[in-house]
This record gives sequence, structure tokens and C-alpha cells, in this order.
Amino acid sequence: MLAYDYPLLGFFWSMLILFIWIAWIFLLIRVFADIFRDHEMGGFAKALWCIFVIVVPFLGVLVYLIANGHGMAERDMKTAQAQQQAMDQYIRSTAGSSASAADELSKLAALRDAGTITDAEFTAQKSKLLA
Repeated sequence: MLAYDYPLLGFFWSMLILFIWIAWIFLLIRVFADIFRDHEMGGFAKALWCIFVIVVPFLGVLVYLIANGHGMAERDMKTAQAQQQAMDQYIRSTAGSSASAADELSKLAALRDAGTITDAEFTAQKSKLLA
């Protein structure tokens, strides 16, 4: 081959093989993860897909991607949306629970103006808030 006549081309050829091998491992892991993540597929079907992918790896992965590629994308989208909703809910609950010092001072001033607390209590709470 031409790549072995020139050391630089041999290096590029080796790197190409390495990157393809890493992509293959990544794809194989994704297929196995999707097989076990699919709740609509029964246990017998999961076992058959696993055996097929293990016995004939290249053909098994390609057939699985052709047969279930659209379902993989839908499951990924649902998972991403669920994670986004959980993160948004967490941010809302965390951000909503803590009020700023200015809000607290305005509430204290309203309580003082209403006569609920005295000026001394207002000053003590104000110093505690600002500390």
C-alpha cells in the first residue's frame, strides 16, 4: 500500500484506523444501552438483539440502527426533555426560595410602618440582614 511507503502517511492511516475503532466502540455501547433502555421491547427481543449484536457485531449493529434508529432518537429526545424539565424545576425552586436583602428590608420597613415591630427591632433585623 501507499501508506507504508511514507512514514507520515502510515501515521495518518494508523490514526484513521484508531478513530474508526473508537467510533465503533462508542456506537456498540450506544446500541447496547438503547437495547436495555427501550421499555416497549420485551425481554426475549432484548436477548435476541444482544445475541445478534454479540455474534455478528457489524451486521447486528447496522441492522439495529436501521430497524430502531428512529426510536433511539425519540428516546434520546424524551430523556433530554425530562432532564431539562427537572433542571428548570430545580432552578425555579432554588431561585424562588431565597429572597434578596432588598426585598427583606422592604418587608421589614412595611412591618415597622404598620407598627408591628418597633424601631429597635427594625434596626436589629436590618443589621442582621446586612451582616
